[in-house]
Formats: sequence, structure tokens, C-alpha cells
Amino acid sequence: MRARRVNLNEGIDCPKQRLLDSVGFFPGIVLGMTSEYGTPTTDYLVETLDHPLAILYEDEHYVAVFKPAGLMVHRGPRTLASEPVLLQSLRDQLNRFVYPIHRLDRPTAGLILFGLTRDAASRMGVLFEQRRVRKHYQALVRGHMLADVTVDRALIDLPDRWLVGRRDAERAQILDPSGSDPSEGIGAEERSPEESSGQAAVTHFHPLQRYEVDWPSGDFPTSRFTLLEIEPHTGRWHQIRRHLNHLAHPVIGDHRHGDHRWNQRFFERTGIYRMLLTAMRLEFRHPFTEQFVTLLVQPGEAFETALKALAVR
Repeated sequence: MRARRVNLNEGIDCPKQRLLDSVGFFPGIVLGMTSEYGTPTTDYLVETLDHPLAILYEDEHYVAVFKPAGLMVHRGPRTLASEPVLLQSLRDQLNRFVYPIHRLDRPTAGLILFGLTRDAASRMGVLFEQRRVRKHYQALVRGHMLADVTVDRALIDLPDRWLVGRRDAERAQILDPSGSDPSEGIGAEERSPEESSGQAAVTHFHPLQRYEVDWPSGDFPTSRFTLLEIEPHTGRWHQIRRHLNHLAHPVIGDHRHGDHRWNQRFFERTGIYRMLLTAMRLEFRHPFTEQFVTLLVQPGEAFETALKALAVR
């Protein structure tokens, strides 16, 4: 295993959204990311990627990086030709092929793991398929969640025409955070009558901290939010975001499944527009060494800034 410390000294021109300034590598199995405020960097990528990706873990079989919010994992039919993607950017940075194992949604930031060989990716992929990899996220959501909740609610894949419309809407919102939501009025999959025939999807939500701030909302003099720790037990399309929408606790900054009015209000109050959902921790037994590995990061500087804004109210 190679351990080192990397400081990111070059930022993307998006000063309101910042990535953790330094990435800490520690000897042994548990690795982490810490925040040291200073040189502006970014955890919200829009059009460019002009600094190295933060490598959190690397051995002869695997590499884990911090994916900025807004960056696609790999190129697809809706990806712009000039748009950077994580897979290609990491390959160029390491000067070697890397092989995808799992994925994160475009607006989700956080930990993502790649294989350095086909065999390594295949072995780790089996662990994911067998649900032997534990994944933990944190999210800031609207409203107070008062107790632990486990959602066991099947989810279906959606028609391509729905996905295309939503992807285009999401890209428009990313590029124009002050504008209206072009996707408003598009039907939500949560109300689909076909959902009973969907794939099993189970997510556990644990409230870490509740906030109430003096931001008037409708007939109420205050606004409420909850910081959640989340463990999905299955891996369906946008599972966490869809389950939270079902609970009426949408993720702040989710422009596809969330509440656009609240996203806009939060942006106006804090200047933060990225979706406040981060993949925080991965736990697995290494397929080659049999050692138990825990990879851990902080949620990102924009996320931390949002929590500080809520805490001082």
C-alpha cells in the first residue's frame, strides 16, 4: 500500500463551492479526509476539471478517489463531447487503465472505488453484488426526521424519454442556478402505478442532527432541516433520493427528485447549490489480502459550510 498526503492548491472557478483543501492518508487500514480551510478548491464541478483528483487510497489492485459533485463517472449518450468524466480523468492522471466497479450519480459527491485490473474489478464487483460492501452516506434534508426509519419500497426503472427530459433539466439547472426549474411539472416516479412490480429497494436512515433556523417558510416563522446518516441495503437508480422524496424529506439541492422551491431558498440564504448528499464511507474485506478496509471522508467543504450556517442560527 502506498500512503501519502496531497494538497490541492488549484481551484476551479466556482468560488462558492469548495472541496476539502487537503486529503489525509494514514498508515494502516483506516484512511480519511480532513478539512483545512485555506486555498479555494471545489467540490462542485460544472464544466472543467483543472486540478488533480483527490486519491484517497491506492494499492496494487484498487484506487479510491473523491468524486466532485457534478462530474459523471463515465461517458454516456447524454454526455457532452467536451465534458470531463471521472473514468477518463483518473486514467489520464494515473497514466493507466482503471476499471469501474460501482457508480455515483452525477450530483452526488464522495468516495468511489476503481479496479486497476479487470480481475480486481471483477472480484470487488462480486462483493457489491453479494451486498458484502457496506456503503454509508450523509445528506441534509428538509424537515425534522425524529427517529430512525427503514424504507422498504420497490423502485422501477423509468422510460428513456423521462430520463432524457430530467437529465436535460438537471444540466440546465446546474448551469443556471438562479433560473427557474425547467423540469417542474414532470411526473414523479414515486406515484407510478407500476412501482409494485419494481425491484426491491431498502434504505436505512438515521438522524444525526436536527436544525431549526429563523428563515420564514410559508405560514411558518422558521425552517427545519435534518442531517442524516444513510445506509442503502440495495443499489437501485437514485435509490436514496427517491426514498427520501417518498418520506417527504427531499435532499437539499436535489434538482431531480427534490423540492425546487427549497433548493432556491437555500441557495439564496447560503450561496450553496450543490446537492448535499455525499458518499462518506466504504467498508469491505479486501478480495486479495482478506484485510478489513474502511475508507472514510468528510462531506465536502460546501456541505460543511451549509451545516455551519444552520448551526449558528
